[in-house]
Amino acid sequence: MKQLLIVWHSRTGAAQQMAQAAARGAAAAASGLELADALRIEMRYAPDADAGALLASQGYLFCAPENLASLSGEMKEFFDRNYYAVLDRIQGLPYAAMISAGSDGSGAARQIERICTGWRLNAVAPALIVNMGAQTAEQILAPKTVTQADLTRCEELGGLLAGMMLMGA
Repeated sequence: MKQLLIVWHSRTGAAQQMAQAAARGAAAAASGLELADALRIEMRYAPDADAGALLASQGYLFCAPENLASLSGEMKEFFDRNYYAVLDRIQGLPYAAMISAGSDGSGAARQIERICTGWRLNAVAPALIVNMGAQTAEQILAPKTVTQADLTRCEELGGLLAGMMLMGA
């Protein structure tokens, strides 16, 4: 059995919805390949994710909001806390990244890509950025609802990652 670890952080609900959609997509892909029993999906809130979960997994999906042009603090803390504990122990494994953003998201995506390059992980696709269009303080702090079209994109990325894990690509 292979384990997909989905590490997420969300302040307003968008990144959490995206992570849940990716998990649904991964499960659907495993089922479609008739390998549902071969994939375990482990979702961890970033403060609760540890090196043990990383080491027990064969693929990763990282999902977080962009705050002030960089990763949210909780997601950055996850990487800081676990980086050296798994360095040279997870290289070569596949990963994907998803960012919820107000209008850009590229800063947070670059941070994840640099960290994963250091871990020598293999990206299965470019980071998926969902722009929520929040520009005012009220919009930025408000609870979010991700559109069905964007949730579908998240499901597709989760499915791609699961398929690559299960098919050995």
